[in-house]
Formats: sequence, structure tokens, C-alpha cells
Amino acid sequence: VALTGVFYTSCAPKLVQKTENRKTPLNYNSSDDTSNIAQNKWQSFFTDPYLRILIDSALKNNQDLNITLQEITIAKNEGRARKGDYLPFLNFGASAGVFKEGRYTRLGAVDANTDIKAGTKIPEPLPNFSIGPNISWEADIWKKLRNSRQSAILRYLATSEGKNFMITQLIADIANSYFELLALDTQLEILKKNIEIQQNALNIVRQLKNAAKVTELAVSKFEAEVAKNQSLLFYISQQIIETENNINFLVGRFPQPVSRNSQTFSTLTPNTIRQGMPFQLLENRPDIRRAEQEMAAAKLDVKIARANFYPNFKINAGLGLQAFNPKLFFETPESILYFATGELIAPLINRNGIKAFYSSANARQIQSVYNYERTILKAYIEVVNQLANIQNLENSYQFRSKQVDALNHSINISTSLFQSARADYMEVLLTQRDALDSRFDLIETKKQQM
Repeated sequence: VALTGVFYTSCAPKLVQKTENRKTPLNYNSSDDTSNIAQNKWQSFFTDPYLRILIDSALKNNQDLNITLQEITIAKNEGRARKGDYLPFLNFGASAGVFKEGRYTRLGAVDANTDIKAGTKIPEPLPNFSIGPNISWEADIWKKLRNSRQSAILRYLATSEGKNFMITQLIADIANSYFELLALDTQLEILKKNIEIQQNALNIVRQLKNAAKVTELAVSKFEAEVAKNQSLLFYISQQIIETENNINFLVGRFPQPVSRNSQTFSTLTPNTIRQGMPFQLLENRPDIRRAEQEMAAAKLDVKIARANFYPNFKINAGLGLQAFNPKLFFETPESILYFATGELIAPLINRNGIKAFYSSANARQIQSVYNYERTILKAYIEVVNQLANIQNLENSYQFRSKQVDALNHSINISTSLFQSARADYMEVLLTQRDALDSRFDLIETKKQQM
């Protein structure tokens, strides 16, 4: 991206500033695959029927999105208003009034000795009635008004891209919360099964204690572990309630149960990600397109500010009927009123305000360029990080699965050894604790993958 200096006439100050030209890499890695998953619609990306219903509802009822839609309408109307600024203004009006000139003034003396018609003097005080259209138009010689309209249109387009970015973020937030909810349901189910296993182990320890094979310490340790996991049940239940209500908020409804199918969570497989090429970010990322539109609008704002140094040419004209008595309106041509004026106004002295406005417009343009560069850089880094994250999570999930299998097997071994007095009760407890933690970690990894 480069900001090129513009040559200004002697009427305007010269402000030139350049930014370093930066190019995005040709690809994310050695792959040259030009297909990109961002070109797909969300309906084809998310196939879970419950999730699709939630997203559909959110796109209709989410309050933040509806507020943004009204902002788009405001931006669109701003463009329409700017369009009217460089078109002629045609008004039609009527007026009535009364005026008394001082007798010992030039106009008062003339009025007192003037006959209008057949010896009729001008009445005192003098009424005045007028009716007719008038037109005013500012010649847009320097394209200030047209550039202002185009700048408003570009900001309207930027607002529309902001809406698209918000929709993307909304869909992502709902999907994240939905998969988090499935993961919590799965963790809750695993915890209940683990408590059942620990209850069985506790019963065995109590029997061994009655047989004087273990002490009361072993019973207390197992009871404490069971109580700890039973307490964890309520913690996960609270997380489920909060996650459900977060989804309800995004969907724009009051708290209620969220329909879902948690039984299939462990078997879900993440979609294959087609990364595409970095230049496709410019086509697919609405935040980049928004920054681009804002940069183009800022460029036009500089031209608008520069035009303030040049003369403005305005034309005013009108045609109508005027008389001190409405009955005389149609006594033409005496009652006909018409006028035409032209104004050429240019700033000469004390242009500090104009210079400051122009300098600020330049600074905002340079600022928009840096914002555009930052948006592209941020988007590129986000994609690179997530592509690496996807691969690393896949590898991590495979090893965690092996860890869970090994610890599940070790639970049976430690229990058998403990019953035959070949293992200490702490080995059983630690094995069960490690197995539960590993299952939770596996579910957490699966959630991050999804």
C-alpha cells in the first residue's frame, strides 16, 4: 500500500507524506492451493440442524446487528443528502408583512408624495404581499460537493462491510458457544460416570476396611475424592447455564433451554480447511474491505478540504408577484417581481480555519492508510496462527486420545492390584484422577478443534 503525494496549486498548502510499500506474501506455506473455504456460505459449513436454527434466529433478532442495520440506513441517507447539495434548490413561498418608513427620510418622503394609480397614495403603514418561486444553485466548479457525495457513499459501503464483518463475528460467536455447550454436556456425562466408578471403589475400600485390610485413612481419601467430583458437577452445571444464556443473548431471546444433540460430540470431525492464497483475504475479509472503503473516503475528504481554498460561485434567481394589496397581484406587469444575482466568494484573509481543516484531512488520510495496512497485517497473522493451531490441535488430539486409552486401562489394572493388596490405595486414586483430567483435556481439545 502506498500513499502518493499530490501536487497542489499555490492556493493550498502542500502536505506530502509517504508510507512504505508493503506486499503480502504469495502464500501461507509451500501450498499453492487457490481454493478457499471462505468462499462457502455458512449454511454449507455448519451442518448441525440445531446450530443452523440458532444462527438463523440470531440473524433476525440480534439487537446489535439490528442497530448496525439502522446505522447503514443512516449512512445511506447521508449519501442521498449529499447528492442534493450540488443540485439546484427550487423553493416556492409566500409572505406578508407591514413596514412604516420614517416621514423625514428619503424613502418616507417619496412614499408620501407618490400616487400609485388614479390619485391613490401609498398607504401608511405599507403592507407587503408577495408570492412566487425562487431558485439557488452553487456551481460545483471544484467538485467539492460531488466528492462529498462520493465520500458519503464510500462510508456507506464501509458501514455495509462492517455489517458483514459483524455477521461473520456473530455466526462465529454462536458456533463457539454451541460447541462449548456440547463439550460441557460431554464433560458432565463423563464426570457422572467417573463418580459412579469412584463410588464403587469407595464401597470396596469400606469392605476392605471392615476386613481390617486398609485403614480409615483410605476410606477418608476416597470419600474426599467423591465429594470433590460431586462438587464439580454443580460448577459444570453453572457453566452450562451461563453458556446457554450467552447463546440466548446472541439470538435475542430471554433465557430458555438450548436444543442440541450432545451425544455425537465425541465423534464430530472438524471440516477440512482450504486455506487459499493470501491475496484472497482482500476479497473475503469484510474488515479489510471496510478499511479500504474508509481509506478511499479519506482521500476524497482531502480534495474536499483543498477546494475550500478556491472561490465559490453561487446563483440566486426568483420570479413572482408583489403588491401592497393582494387585489393588485394580477395588475401586470406592475406587480411582477424578478431578480437574478451571482456571487463569487473567495477566502483572502484569516484562512487558519481552512488550513487546519485541510491539515486534519491529510492526517486522517494518512491515518486511514496505516489502519488499512494494520488490518491486512492483523488478518494475515490471524490466518497463519489459526492454520498452525488447526494442525497442532489435530496432533495434540491424537496423543491425548492415546493418553486417555492408556489411563482407562490403568484404572482397571490399579483396581485389580489394590483388591489383591499388590497396590496402594493412593495409586488407585491418582490413576482415577489422572484419567478424569485426561478425558476433560481431550474434550477441551475437541472443542478447540471445532
